[in-house]
Amino acid sequence: MQKLAVIAMGGNALLRDNEVGTIEEQERNTTDTLENLIHLINDGYNLVITHGNGPQVGNILMRNAAGESLYNIAPMPLDVCVADSQGGIGYMIERMMRNVLNKFDINKNIISVMSMVTVDPADPAFQNPTKRIGKNYNEADANRLSQEKGWQFKPSAKHPGGWRRVVPSPNPIDILNKEIIARMVNEGNIVITAGGGGIPVYLDEKKNVRTVDAVIDKDMTSALLASSIHADEFYILTDVPFVYKDFGLDSQEKLEFLNYTDTLNYLNNGTFGEGSMAPKIRACLKFIEEGGQKSVITEATKLADKSYGSKITMNYDNQTLAE
Repeated sequence: MQKLAVIAMGGNALLRDNEVGTIEEQERNTTDTLENLIHLINDGYNLVITHGNGPQVGNILMRNAAGESLYNIAPMPLDVCVADSQGGIGYMIERMMRNVLNKFDINKNIISVMSMVTVDPADPAFQNPTKRIGKNYNEADANRLSQEKGWQFKPSAKHPGGWRRVVPSPNPIDILNKEIIARMVNEGNIVITAGGGGIPVYLDEKKNVRTVDAVIDKDMTSALLASSIHADEFYILTDVPFVYKDFGLDSQEKLEFLNYTDTLNYLNNGTFGEGSMAPKIRACLKFIEEGGQKSVITEATKLADKSYGSKITMNYDNQTLAE
């Protein structure tokens, strides 16, 4: 039987920090990343691809703001902006993947699936919004928008003196179309879904779908999806080939082999940066807790030599890590 892997592509797989964000740049970056997945396909894996949307949905929100101020165009709510980014990025990945498969003479169907992900409207995250989205504002504009729209703002982490809108980042509970995703991928199709963590929704007392202003962590949704469709392996592709202890400090140490308990201890002791590696580690641990065989955090090009960077293979039952 073929193995099933969920591949979570980080935002850097689509758009680099030093780039303008043209479609040509994004298509080139996407193609470079996708070519590395051929190694998994040739090894007999069925694939589900998820992706980030941070830069793209931020640009959509800025277009919202520009359209409203310059042309009085009604802005769309955050859930629609996330859906817009899912459709646009999914289309780009699907088209680039078709070209990559053609290059390597591989015949597979590819499909992009819009995905709604349920959250709990009583999640504590709604009382403490932390996810920064959209453009930077000066303090006066941030105060004005807070009064006019009810938005919440926090200081920008990268731009001193700037303020950015913050929204809740609740935990994902369920992927509404997980059954059809599982069926399609197990039939051998490549499925692109759960972009940007999914469109956040909840079910009311009548089971109707309602929306919330939130952004779900992409890696946690990807881990939930991997568990829900009974994937064997879960890969997070990022811009570093290895997981490090105390990254960027004099005490920096490459962590190639870990067991579950040590990983959890490192996480609880603050070894991994909250704005970078810690959410990825949590997602990997969650997948293992739910019965997954292997979680991997690495840079895409490491798939070629099968070293998988740090190749974190965490076995929850015996708490060992193996090649």
